[in-house]
Amino acid sequence: MAKPQEIVVRTMGDVSVIDIKGDVTSVTGPPIEAAYRQVTTAGAAKILLVFAHDCYINSGGIAILIGILSESKKKQQTIRMTGLSSHFQKIFGMVGLTKYAQIHPSEAAALAAF
Repeated sequence: MAKPQEIVVRTMGDVSVIDIKGDVTSVTGPPIEAAYRQVTTAGAAKILLVFAHDCYINSGGIAILIGILSESKKKQQTIRMTGLSSHFQKIFGMVGLTKYAQIHPSEAAALAAF
């Protein structure tokens, strides 16, 4: 059963933070893309994606994230991620997402790395 999704946008200093709770799939991707567009329109150069540790991410969700990372590269934005389970950290590494967005062990570590 799919977990209810909740996307929250907040700011920590000069970093736009997008909190992602719930499943990340092609069906639930549009609110994540909308949050990314929102912070981009506001001029964000540094973006942190904070995944709830129990997020389920399927191939459609990975495709959504690839689209965001591709767009961020064109816009010269830096994206970092945190909160991913060790399983999804491994998958993100295998599919090459970690070449475009570093994964950090905590929100504090990610913010410090910007």
